Amino acid sequence: MFRAAAVSTLALSVVLPAFADEVNLYSARHYDTDFTIFEAFTEATGITVNLIEASGDELMARIESEGVNSPADLFWTVDAGRLHTAVERGMFQPTQSDVLEERLPSDLRHPDGLFYGVTTRARVIYYNVENGRPENVNTYEDLGNPDLGLTVCLRTSSHVYNLSLMSEIIEVHGEEVAKEWATGLLGNLARQPQGGDTDQIRGVAAGECDLAVANSYYWGRLQVSQNPADRETAARVLPIFPNQDDRGTHVNMSGMGVLANAPNPENALAFIEFMTTPTIQSILADQNNEWPAVEGVSVAGPMRDWADFTRSDTNVAVYGTNQATAISIFDRVGFP
Repeated sequence: MFRAAAVSTLALSVVLPAFADEVNLYSARHYDTDFTIFEAFTEATGITVNLIEASGDELMARIESEGVNSPADLFWTVDAGRLHTAVERGMFQPTQSDVLEERLPSDLRHPDGLFYGVTTRARVIYYNVENGRPENVNTYEDLGNPDLGLTVCLRTSSHVYNLSLMSEIIEVHGEEVAKEWATGLLGNLARQPQGGDTDQIRGVAAGECDLAVANSYYWGRLQVSQNPADRETAARVLPIFPNQDDRGTHVNMSGMGVLANAPNPENALAFIEFMTTPTIQSILADQNNEWPAVEGVSVAGPMRDWADFTRSDTNVAVYGTNQATAISIFDRVGFP
């Protein structure tokens, strides 16, 4: 069984009940199918899942306010950059699991076992099918070419998705090259950065820009939308998975870690291990049009035909450790 309590900004005083065989999960995910997963975990282990749902920022604020008396065992959110914020605030404790080390690639695990990826998504480049795939766009670096001759739609540089991509650029090339790339990309923008990732895909489909950068699962959502206009948008664009001839495509994740004051750390680690079993990996990936973190697990959603690409092996922890530098570079070149 599981017990769920939805948390809003005005309702952060919800108190979880105490049970001996329990795990208290603070989750920024909001999928009804997660309840099925929690029930399966309880059936397999006898451990009850107590769920608190809110935004990642709300949950981090709650964990900090609860302090050493926090009942939270696990924090689950999206993007390694956000998880790094929790690391910087001292929220996680280091853990070690032979199971997770065997199942998860090293780049999807924090080097000190502070958090683990459980699903993955790629940040890819989209083009308009009617115009054909541009021959001069094969890497992220190409987007910063002053002679690109194509326009790009992108959300604001301050968003964590773009900060994580920039953090990898810094890790691979260093600060000076990253600054040159940001300057070139700025000159290739089709418009002032605006909206979310879906808006960038729509911009390409509508001919407002030649290219867009957006996470893969947004395109997957459009493909299976109940709105015919969304499906038409998805049909008008195709992805380019950058850097297939060198380091691979930038990949991020949703992930979780055991909290520093967790009252049930063993149960928490057992929960993460359960999330990496093949059946659960497929469910997690399919419900948000992502890919499993565990290699070799199949998916049934619209992204199944796009799963065979080379992923960058840059450790996702870098997206957090380089984040301040990424912000600084974007600011210095005047990137909106």
